[in-house]
Amino acid sequence: MIQRLAILWFLLGGPVFAAEFTQADREWWAFQPVHPVALPSDGGGWALNGIDRFIARKLVANGLTPAPAADRRTLIRRVCFDLTGLPPTPRQIATFLDDDSPDAYDKLVDRLLDSPRHGEAQASFWLDLVRYADSDGYNADHYRPEAWRYRDYVIRSFNIDKPYDRFVREQLAGDEIDPGNRDALIATMFLRHWIYEYNQRDVETQWREILADITNVTGDALLGMGLRCARCHDHKFDPITQHDYFRMRAFFTPLLPRDSMPVGTVAQRAAFLKQRTAWAAATQDPRRKLHAIEQPVLLKYATGEGVDKFIDKIQKMIRKQPAQRTAYEQQIATMSVRQFGVEPEKVPERLDASAKAHWERLRTALAAFEPEKPKPLPQVKFVVSDAGPLAPVTRLPKSGTPVEPGFLSILKSGPVRITPPPAALQSTGRRTALANWITRPDNPLTSRVLVNRLWQQHFGRGLASNASDFGRLGEPPTHPELLDWLAARFVGDGWSLKKMHRLMVTSAVYRQASANTVSEQGDQANRWFARAPIRRLSAEQVRDSLLEVSGELELQMGGEGVAAADSNRRSVYRRVMRNKPDDVMHTFDTPDHISHTPQRNVTTTATQSLLLLNSEWARKRATALAKRMAKRHPGDAVAQVAAAHELAFGQAPLPQQINEALAFLEQGGLATLTEYCHMLMNANAFLYVD
Repeated sequence: MIQRLAILWFLLGGPVFAAEFTQADREWWAFQPVHPVALPSDGGGWALNGIDRFIARKLVANGLTPAPAADRRTLIRRVCFDLTGLPPTPRQIATFLDDDSPDAYDKLVDRLLDSPRHGEAQASFWLDLVRYADSDGYNADHYRPEAWRYRDYVIRSFNIDKPYDRFVREQLAGDEIDPGNRDALIATMFLRHWIYEYNQRDVETQWREILADITNVTGDALLGMGLRCARCHDHKFDPITQHDYFRMRAFFTPLLPRDSMPVGTVAQRAAFLKQRTAWAAATQDPRRKLHAIEQPVLLKYATGEGVDKFIDKIQKMIRKQPAQRTAYEQQIATMSVRQFGVEPEKVPERLDASAKAHWERLRTALAAFEPEKPKPLPQVKFVVSDAGPLAPVTRLPKSGTPVEPGFLSILKSGPVRITPPPAALQSTGRRTALANWITRPDNPLTSRVLVNRLWQQHFGRGLASNASDFGRLGEPPTHPELLDWLAARFVGDGWSLKKMHRLMVTSAVYRQASANTVSEQGDQANRWFARAPIRRLSAEQVRDSLLEVSGELELQMGGEGVAAADSNRRSVYRRVMRNKPDDVMHTFDTPDHISHTPQRNVTTTATQSLLLLNSEWARKRATALAKRMAKRHPGDAVAQVAAAHELAFGQAPLPQQINEALAFLEQGGLATLTEYCHMLMNANAFLYVD
């Protein structure tokens, strides 16, 4: 009966209200525990590691055989781009080709994983997931001067192989679990990447949208479950109720964006709070009177459009002293104050004589307590905390029913035990509870989602093709046992990302050639992985490769991002302005950085060819490459052509290519060599990896 009513509601366009989950819901593959899986006994005489045994079994079942192994030059180019985002250098190629030991390829992989370039390349995938940008978005698109610190945190984390469970916990609750660790506080910028409209006077609605965005991205990126449909009604396809949606959102309800926050251990924070509380009690009277004098003046002369643009309810929140606000009032007042500025240094000149004299006496009285005021702790900017130890109430829309924090009921129903953190942190502990649940070894989603993303990165498509939708709108995995085997191994290896990368790229399935006639005809989508995918370089790889080949790439680590047009640093360090995208990056399908992006669109457009052919930026790269070749091999056209081919394609030129190049270069001069180099940079062999 329930199912019939649900179908009727769906056909009528109304929401489906799930009185209880069906057996089919409970048996959905993504919600099953990750069980240990025994390796298939037969690897078909082809397997190099456990991955290959699972692949081989499916190939046999589908009447396919694997492609032959790729040649060594093809393989080094592929793995260099996959692990570092850059083409192999001639020295890397020579070292690999000259090494005839059985573990030559394994040693190459280890060198690439140990390179600082690895973290830079892997960061791009994560930054897509969390919609990282250096600007607010919307029309004004204001710059966020501290956001780059999160980008560098991600790069550092991947380079040191920070365990993934720790990586996730820091981003959700670093301020609660490790308040003395600057990196853990920077990690909470994960919760600051929402777009923001600076002049949105309906602050309460905008705040609700921000909390919804944070909830949605957390579900998408970490759990591979699209939650957003359940914000308005029970999900029509997946067992996610509206109540579940708001249970998840309740973990974030206490959030407070902070311009700065102290860095200190619990003991340091407790000592500071004790001293601050004593000072505040002793100075309560002069501070209250100063507030009564100063605030009307500050708000009267506020810069921007002023306080009077807000509704009375919000104006009252703004006028209260912070200590007198509820947690919700503190959130709304804090968001409102972002829309105007005050000028405390001009208060004295804006007071009449009587008020100024009284103000000066109060300032003198307050200054007498300056020795008792605690010295500020070091600060970190653009982070989050909770608004206080008591959370605002989360309510269901329309009914107003209060909702307590909770996980997805299909996985864990009932109330959640939340352990309040030490009082000195002035936080609720809700995000720690969420982070701990997401990173539990027995959570069936987290490890599966992550290893599936890595598989997608290395093999072109995930074992489950919808990387951020493990629900019914996504496709079940083609190799469910392999997915579980990888997920279990990932957790068993201490959540090590580098070990999982290494396992995947050292497999026989990864080392295949891209050509396999039988597979191309019988399995056009390459669902069974009987050949390597041919992939176009990403936007970052296109730009970085042009700079690397031309000899202009600057490998400076970290620091504030600058516009790509003004710098030859790696693309991951560019300033990402949501409404002002870099021309090269935008043309080659970089995402808009407004929403979560689990997999980029890959297009082939005339604009891409026109940019590489005609843009001044691209032609400068060709000129630099030509000068590099002329300087390295003066007067030796054959050597120039061979070196340029190896830089651009990772391959030695064929005799016919050399002859054609020499015929073209007979015209002589740097200009002709530049045109030839420009041609190489426009070739498919440069833009694609097979």
